[in-house]
Formats: sequence, structure tokens, C-alpha cells
Amino acid sequence: MTRFDFVVVGAGAAGAAVAWSLVSRGYKVLCLDRGPRMDPARYPSTGNDWELRKRSEFNPVISERQNRFDYPVDDSGSPIAVCNFNAVGGSTILYSGHFPRFLEDDFAPASREEAGPDWPFAYADLAPYFTVNEKMMGLSGLVGDPFYPQIEDALPPVPLGTAGETLARAFNAKGWHWWPSFSAILTRPKDGRGACLNLGPCNTGCPQGAKASADNTYLKEALRLGLVLIPEFAVSRVLVRDGKAYGVEGFDDAGEKRVFTAEHVILTSSAIGTARILLNSRTAERPHGAGNSGGLVGRNLMVHPLGYVEGIFPQRFDTDAGPQGCLLYSLQFYRPSDAGHRLGYMMQALRGTGPVETALAAFARRKLRFGQQVYDDFDAHYAKQLILAIVCEDIPEAENRVELDESRHDRFGDPGVKIHYTLHDNTKKMMIHGMSRGRELMAAAGATRSAAYGPVRNTGWHLMGTARMGNSLHGAVVNSQGRVYDTDNLYVADSSVFVTSSCVNPANTIQAVALMLADRIDDYVRSTRV
Repeated sequence: MTRFDFVVVGAGAAGAAVAWSLVSRGYKVLCLDRGPRMDPARYPSTGNDWELRKRSEFNPVISERQNRFDYPVDDSGSPIAVCNFNAVGGSTILYSGHFPRFLEDDFAPASREEAGPDWPFAYADLAPYFTVNEKMMGLSGLVGDPFYPQIEDALPPVPLGTAGETLARAFNAKGWHWWPSFSAILTRPKDGRGACLNLGPCNTGCPQGAKASADNTYLKEALRLGLVLIPEFAVSRVLVRDGKAYGVEGFDDAGEKRVFTAEHVILTSSAIGTARILLNSRTAERPHGAGNSGGLVGRNLMVHPLGYVEGIFPQRFDTDAGPQGCLLYSLQFYRPSDAGHRLGYMMQALRGTGPVETALAAFARRKLRFGQQVYDDFDAHYAKQLILAIVCEDIPEAENRVELDESRHDRFGDPGVKIHYTLHDNTKKMMIHGMSRGRELMAAAGATRSAAYGPVRNTGWHLMGTARMGNSLHGAVVNSQGRVYDTDNLYVADSSVFVTSSCVNPANTIQAVALMLADRIDDYVRSTRV
């Protein structure tokens, strides 16, 4: 059996970046993922039934999808459902590609705003890794946003179209900040990937490869450099002997139990999957799992609760084509001083939905009547909607958590997870404030009517916390190198280590943190070998 220096568990945004970084340094690296390799030629947007497949095999809500690569997730007690995708490439297969950075203030909320703990490093420490990541993934956007003066290089932004131009004029009329989205979507060919063709919605996979996903960027290069990748392998637990991790145990797709050994184990399976593996890594000496001496594994789960504001207009827009999540954003209310709540939110403009989803949404709101009126009712909504997402910064709370669910198991007999999550009162105030401002904007844009609602249930993409990083065992699971405090040779390098959540999409920051931790892990390993 090959002896590896590192086994990386999870081939998504973080795992792919970590694997590439370590294999580039000459390490023998094995990467395992419970999902399959994806064939872009079979993504939903290559066929006319894409909206049906989006609601079934490509459904982002894991509790609804439950294919053979998934584990049971009970999120019935949460107002926000867990969204992910188990595959090589992870959730980057289905994400929208919106790619901002966390901002400088996000790393020191305790020092600056008395809201949540500080991170054990500053934005300046992470900045070089943002630059590397944006080059690897391919960043499109407009340089010059005053909120992001550090971004100095990008391909041209995704076009605003008539929808974006309409909203931009409304933002200007209100005197509010807005900017074309920073996107991990190519507007010009790069590294063998084609430019965006507006082939279909990004959140069903990109057959063109214009949207960066972990499999067509980091993993592609890592495999060329010698990475060993094994898909369809479900890791059950980390193996620990004498306080040191020495490998992992799990099951291949046929159900055969296997063990892979390595000098070091790095978990990058998302804030849900990583917590699940740590909690399930139970021994007689550690009955509550690896990393859990302080009882913090799974706790401090953060999401980005979303409110939606929808405006209906008399004219048709181009909202039924192009990247649906990468239009424009506003950080006008990132840190409002007189809003009655702490922290803040991002306004993110979204393109409209497909015809099936438009019809179902209108029917649910009793705006679609069957019979003679059905065509007129449908026409009153399709491609005539403008949508703002109010992306709220979450506050970490210990009672918001992931725990093992012994009442439900995956097909290999391992426990599922149960989600405990309650919306913070501060978040409720923030969302109300944001939805009110959103309706003001829709009126300024010329909407004939508008509606707002939240939190939106099927929006739990941005999962953070559950293995918090910190400077001591008290209050944290891992240190600033990603090393698990109570288990040697075990590391976490995904969004589980996040201390706070910002209000912007986390994908860029997840990968930048993963790259930084890979550097720090390398430094630590080399120093201990001397």
C-alpha cells in the first residue's frame, strides 16, 4: 500500500486548493471524496428538462436530494435548509460563482464592533492568497470598487444587461453604493476554459467550463502534478492512535470497508461534513469524537440568512439568460450606523428564474390562475421580475450546531446529522431593514409592485463554523495553522474553521484560507522533521 504524506478528505473548494498546494511542494497526497466525478456534458443545462433535473438529482437541498452519495441530514428544525453537493468539485459544481472577498473589518469584529470574536490573523495575512486564488479560478469584475481597493487585476465583468442597468440607475437615484459583481466566471477564454455563453443557469453546473469549479481548476492541475484522487469513497472516521491521527477509514461505492494511512490527515468536507467526521471519530479514550475535548465540534454553525425582495415590472428584461447570481451587488449597508442592529448585509441582484420555477412561484402566491387567464398571468411574471437577495451576516452562537443523528444512517451504517439552528434577533432586525430598503429600491427602479419575504428556506449554501479557529483550546477546535488541538497530525482547512461569517459569499475566502493553511501546515511539518 502506498504511504502518503497527506490524505485530504473532500475534493471541493477547500480540499482541491489544499491538495494542489501540497502536491506542488512535492508531497505524496491522496484526496478522497464521497461523490463521483462529474461529466459536464450531462449537466442539466445541456437539455430541455434542466428545471426538472434541478429539482431532483441536482437539487442543492441535501435533505430533498438524498442520492446514494449523500448522508441523511435532518434540518427540519431549522428555518434554513442545508444546501451542498457531494461530488468531485463539491458545491462549486452548483454555486453561482459570485466571488467577493471578505473585507478587512470582518476579521476583527470584537476589536472594532464588539460583535463576535476576532480571527487569529488579519486581512493582510490573507491578501496574498486571495490574489493567488483569483488567478487560479479566473476572476471577472471591475477593478476600482472602494470596498475592494486591493483587487488590482480582473477580466471584464459579466455584462449587466437591461436588468442590471435598470437596478444600477435606481441605486444611483438613491445615492447608494453598487458595483458589478466579482465573479469566478470567465468573460474571456483562459487556461483551456471557454468564455461564458449564457448557456444556462450557473447553479446547475457549467458545461462550457466558464464558471470556475474545483474540478476544472485546482484539481485539474493537481492531478497533472501527481495527486491521487479517489472518488466515491465515503470517509467514516479519522483513525487515531496514541493521540495521533494516522489515516482514515471508510467505504467504497460497493460498500467495502477500506483504510488509507498517511502521516497527516486534513479534513475539508464542509462545515457539515467535517463536523460529522470529527464527531464520528469516537474511541474509548475519546467517546465524543476527535477534536472535541472542549465540546465545541459542531457548534457555532453560521449560515447567511437571506431575505428576497422581488419587483414586478411592465417591461420584459433579459433575466432569463446569463449567470443568475453575478449581476451587481451593494455594500451600502455593510456597516450602517443608524439601523438598529449590529453588523450588516449585502444586497445582491439576481437574474430571474426559468419558466417552470416562475410558474410554480406565481401559483404558490395565487398569482397564476388556470383556465383562460393562465397565459396572461404567466406573461405578467416571466422575465419581468428583478430580485434582490438581502444577505445577512450571521452571529456565531454555540447552540446553533451540527450533531450526529443516530436515528438515521447512510447506506454504510454511519450516522447522519441533525441541524439545530435558530435565527438570531439581530439577524431578524437586519433582514427587516434590508427588505424595507430593497422595496424602496424597486420603487425607484419603476416596479409596479414589489414583495419581500425571508428567511428563504432553500438557501443554506454558506455554511461556516463548527470547528472554530482560535489561539487556545479554550474556545476553539483548531489553532491558526488549522491543527486540531487535541489530536496530533490532524488538521481542518475548510469553512469549518471560520470565526465569523461576513455578509458576502464565502467561496473566495474559503479557498484563500485553505491556501494559507496549506502553507502553514507545510511550514509546521518541515519544522518538526528537523
